Amino acid sequence: MEPGHEHYMKLAMAEARKAFDAGEVPVGAVVVMHGKIIARAYNQVELLNDCTAHAEMLAITSAFHSLGSKYLPDATLYVTVEPCLMCSGALYWSKIGAIVFGAKDDKNGYRRSTGNHIPFHPKTNLQGGVLENECAQLMKDFFKQKR
Repeated sequence: MEPGHEHYMKLAMAEARKAFDAGEVPVGAVVVMHGKIIARAYNQVELLNDCTAHAEMLAITSAFHSLGSKYLPDATLYVTVEPCLMCSGALYWSKIGAIVFGAKDDKNGYRRSTGNHIPFHPKTNLQGGVLENECAQLMKDFFKQKR
């Protein structure tokens, strides 16, 4: 039996904790295909001095390299926080099969710019709220520590 969404979200949270420990905004991502993890990443904006080094971007780039493909129709991205508009665009073009996120991001998530419009590929399945409280708490703890 294949592990469920909570299992993979916990792995994404482990990536987010790496970001937290490195002083990065704690977002983690895992790309899964046919029950196998093909990529993992966490935010590295500060480390790489690159505003595009979001966990989602790094994870899908790693997945592309791993598969030797520019599309991910059979893959699922697990990410601890709702993707931003930039990441949503990249995910759209990746044709990823599914996106599962933890916490909503009212300030920087895609919904802020798109409202009720879903900016992902029409064939992409979207599910939010998986381990939402735990993912949100990690973000709250990070920003509380920064203040």
